[in-house]
Amino acid sequence: MAITVTKANACTNGSSFFGTTIRTTPNALIALAKRVGADYHEQNDGMDKTNFDFTFESKHGVFTVYDYKKYRSLELDKHIDFHIGGFSKAVTEQSKDALMDNDCF
Repeated sequence: MAITVTKANACTNGSSFFGTTIRTTPNALIALAKRVGADYHEQNDGMDKTNFDFTFESKHGVFTVYDYKKYRSLELDKHIDFHIGGFSKAVTEQSKDALMDNDCF
């Protein structure tokens, strides 16, 4: 399948969560981030509100993907619900579709 997300070239400051989530594994997101050269932050110790925070961009705009308030370290191959943040509900829903178009999901 075609890669429909890329490394973000825009700032995510001011983006928000609009209720869009994607069920996947940390390893799947890490693999995608590495493949497209996207930035991500990993602190998988459960001590903060997020363990993983990825920044991507699609033709719909820049967006973030992150776990939220799990307060535990995450198993890298276990599916969990990740939040998708963006600048509108439409962007987050379209970004979810773009993520699903990648063969690592």
